[in-house]
Amino acid sequence: MTTIPTLIGFLAIVTWSFLALLSTAAGPIPPFQLAAMTFLLGGLVGASSWVFRPAAIKSLRQPWQVWALGTAGLCIYHCAYFFAIQSAPPVEVSLIAYPWPLLIVVFAAFLPGERLQLHHILGVILGLAGAILVITKGGSVGLAEGVKPGHLIALFCAFVWSGYSVLSRRFGQVPTDVVAGYCLITAVVALALHLTLETTVWPETSVQWAAIAILGAIPLGAGFYAWDYGCKHGDIMILGALSYAAPLLSVIVLLLAGFGMFHWSIAVACVMITVGAMLAAKDMLFKPRRTARQAKPKFERGR
Repeated sequence: MTTIPTLIGFLAIVTWSFLALLSTAAGPIPPFQLAAMTFLLGGLVGASSWVFRPAAIKSLRQPWQVWALGTAGLCIYHCAYFFAIQSAPPVEVSLIAYPWPLLIVVFAAFLPGERLQLHHILGVILGLAGAILVITKGGSVGLAEGVKPGHLIALFCAFVWSGYSVLSRRFGQVPTDVVAGYCLITAVVALALHLTLETTVWPETSVQWAAIAILGAIPLGAGFYAWDYGCKHGDIMILGALSYAAPLLSVIVLLLAGFGMFHWSIAVACVMITVGAMLAAKDMLFKPRRTARQAKPKFERGR
């Protein structure tokens, strides 16, 4: 059964919809400093459970290939993404980086036991169109200032995250506890980049501290553990299609919190992403019921 693991993976997408709100509430903290603080908390979320499960720490003893994949997925992706948004317009970076769910669906077709079908393709294309609609608010966005290094880095990010997500399935036997190690490595690298490139700015209010704590514990903590489990044990193609709900949910969360105004593109994108997700997940949502004859054991059929 892949339904429960797939739903667990979707919970990660739900938590990521709060990234924009929590990042805004955290105040003007430099991006690499914020990454260092939140990924440290994310790693500690997983490591704290080892107090009650001492044997779980042994999960850190993994082949170098596992650590290389985890470092690329969390550390390289997020650090590269921050470099991208600092060297190119953020909206353009978001659009270029956001084909990663589509790439997940395409790459997953090469996994053993997976098969890319027409409804997967249609579902993920609808989701991509909906995500573009949300990000652009129905307008057109072009590379008005030409191609910058940030644009190329954003495209690189799309391949890094999709590759990490799909290849995680090849290490399905590796416990999710190892994600704590990925988070802690990312925190160390982000701290080094912060000390090299940025000026430290500490939160000034309790609300900012609370936002950072929640950001680290849930979207960048529990969210990554849920995503790892979902990618390893759930339906990876359905998760790819469902990932396009993240930008839509993010906008809805911001609206509910009083940031921004409703735009027609949100309603249209909601329909497109929902229909796309249902198309991609139709095998899981609409499983044909077995007849009574099909349900009978073979030894009973001959009676």
